[in-house]
Amino acid sequence: MKIILKIVFILIPLVIQSQSTIKGMAMIKNSTGKTEGLPGATVYWLGTNVGTTTNDKGWFEINYKPEYKKLVFSFVGFKTDTVSVNELKEIHHFMVEKNDLDEVTIKSRKQATAKSYLQSANVITVSSDELLKAACCNLSESFETNPSIDVNFADAVTGTRQIKMLGLTSPYILITSENIPTIRGASQAYGLSFTPGTWVESIQITKGAGSVVNGFESIAGQINTELVKPFTDDKLFVNLYGASSERFEANVHLNTKLSDKWSTGLYLHGNTHNKKHDVNDDGFMDMPIYDQINIMNRWQYTNPEKGLVTFINFRYLNDSKQTGQINFNPDTDKLTTNAWGSEIDTERFDASLKAGYVNSEIPWQSIGLQAAYSRHNQESYFGLNQYDILHNSLYSNLIYNSIISDSRHKIKTGVSFTYDHYDEFVNTTAFKRTENSAGAFFEYNFDNLDNLNLTAGIRIDYHNLMGTFVTPRFHARYTPWEKSALRVSFGRGKRTASIFAENQSIFSTSRTINILSTGGDIYGLDPEIAWNYGFSFLQGFNLFGRNADVMIDYYRTDFQNQIIVDYENPQELNFYNLQGDSYASSLQLEMNYNVFQNVDLRMAYKYYDIITQYNSGKLEKPLTSKHRLFANVSYITKLKNSGSQWKFDATYNWLGKQRFSSTTSNPNAYKLPKYTPTVGTLNVQITKVFSPKFEVYLGGENVTNVRQKNPILASNDPFGENFDTTFVYGPIFGSMYYTGLRFKIK
Repeated sequence: MKIILKIVFILIPLVIQSQSTIKGMAMIKNSTGKTEGLPGATVYWLGTNVGTTTNDKGWFEINYKPEYKKLVFSFVGFKTDTVSVNELKEIHHFMVEKNDLDEVTIKSRKQATAKSYLQSANVITVSSDELLKAACCNLSESFETNPSIDVNFADAVTGTRQIKMLGLTSPYILITSENIPTIRGASQAYGLSFTPGTWVESIQITKGAGSVVNGFESIAGQINTELVKPFTDDKLFVNLYGASSERFEANVHLNTKLSDKWSTGLYLHGNTHNKKHDVNDDGFMDMPIYDQINIMNRWQYTNPEKGLVTFINFRYLNDSKQTGQINFNPDTDKLTTNAWGSEIDTERFDASLKAGYVNSEIPWQSIGLQAAYSRHNQESYFGLNQYDILHNSLYSNLIYNSIISDSRHKIKTGVSFTYDHYDEFVNTTAFKRTENSAGAFFEYNFDNLDNLNLTAGIRIDYHNLMGTFVTPRFHARYTPWEKSALRVSFGRGKRTASIFAENQSIFSTSRTINILSTGGDIYGLDPEIAWNYGFSFLQGFNLFGRNADVMIDYYRTDFQNQIIVDYENPQELNFYNLQGDSYASSLQLEMNYNVFQNVDLRMAYKYYDIITQYNSGKLEKPLTSKHRLFANVSYITKLKNSGSQWKFDATYNWLGKQRFSSTTSNPNAYKLPKYTPTVGTLNVQITKVFSPKFEVYLGGENVTNVRQKNPILASNDPFGENFDTTFVYGPIFGSMYYTGLRFKIK
């Protein structure tokens, strides 16, 4: 295999390279005085458009002609240097930090949330600093301070948090872990709560259709989580959390460097909540009681000399929830009318491999392999409804990276394969299906290293239930003037919907569940198809001498085929394929401003126009606010020599009125108004950093104690035909306060 790879890497450049090249390395001195490569530095010929960037080891290769005389090296925070070149030879150049120059002082603070001015796609990077602004106990709670993602509860009993982007729920978002799809199929309802927040190093949010490299399912965008790395994570990290609701959590990271090339990490997470709360006196628990054990073993192999890097992950999870009426006893009341209750028990195993090889002789060529297996087993019941699902999944993706002619023209190509087997039991009916797909993709990126960057991709897939189809994607960024980025994008997505796994809140009702078949291969329904397109404009500027930026983006998703989840008859829940129009439009205005030194303000307004053609007519999507306001302010005191400082953070969310699905055929006692009231919530957190090793935090969620009245319809008659827990538009429990500590050893 190694011989084949070398032959491939030798032959391809002979075909695509038509000019002489110069190799070299941009280098720096690290804090210990050791020489190392500088990744991401820009290298270009003065007075031309010929340029490149250094790879992750600092190496570069650039086309050379005798008329090229001056080679420029530049990187943010470093002095821009020009090197004279008179012959074809390897160049090694040391970069000097600007704050090391005489009479120059550079002051900068890393942004907790960063928007790219250079990428073709609209990508927002959320760092670990941003995640620490809230308790961030799991991934579903990691978006409270980000205006691009909406978070709300799916129902009034299970405590499940549901996220939305561009007005669409998580099944329309490709959710990946280190670019491997993770939350899909059986894990759609509860999977976001299966990734502890302390395991997350950063999150990348991509609006609009994602890259063809990651598959054909992305419609609204992609959320990718980068996990902490054994090589760079703390040797020991401990996070302890306790809340006034009597929720307790513990996270422990143990990382060991086995050799210069191998490191391993053991990541332990446990959470528990065993206190029954009924603040609104409706006889039902306001939140479930639960226990979760989550263990991950992560291995990292790095061999810079041979250009190899590998990550191997193993993970096991056991999650148990109980909810329902306060007096429910599962030992005597399970699946009876003695009392309404629910238990959701999930056991999951994951294994994944990521391996990459960079040709040390031709550093702009690389090949990577991604492979993952998961087994997800959920056994559950909701009152008299029973739902079990077993999902076995296999994923693989082989990616080759190179350039054409010079580094302005980059390509990615490869092949992928997926396998999914579902075994579901819904009340008295079994549903089984096997899905497999094989596909190939090609993506071209052009970057003139100045004002234009575009990415065009296409993939073709064969799917055993959807046939053969083509997926195009396109992103472009143009810089009309300084500190600006104008982006456009469009793309197509196609997916099979796991209608029961994705909509488990339907079981916490007395509705009759109907599938209005069209003769399709998935539950008798056809797959979903949608086009997403939009634009974004980002402008940075100085306001009263302080940094600021504004962003406006607009995206629209048009469904050619959609599976409608129809709640408009309060006694029924109907699934059927779209007949007519369905679209989701999203407009977001956002401003970020460094008001004073160490004081940052983020404000956003969002407008949604989401219309669906139901059998009963064209209607707004229920429980989706057209108007949303967001504000976040953070303040960090000056870092003292001891390493101590204070951090303050506050986030306000306001939601306009939301449409209830129809209850007109209910008795008067169980009829709801057409729209909900408006809702505003405030979250705060204070962190005291005592030293680089130890910090304590204290916070509150919904400190203004906003609560929805009567979130459960017909709670006094849970086995009657009007019982429904899905009419949730705001907080149920009220205020919740928490405290915790973090301890680390580097």
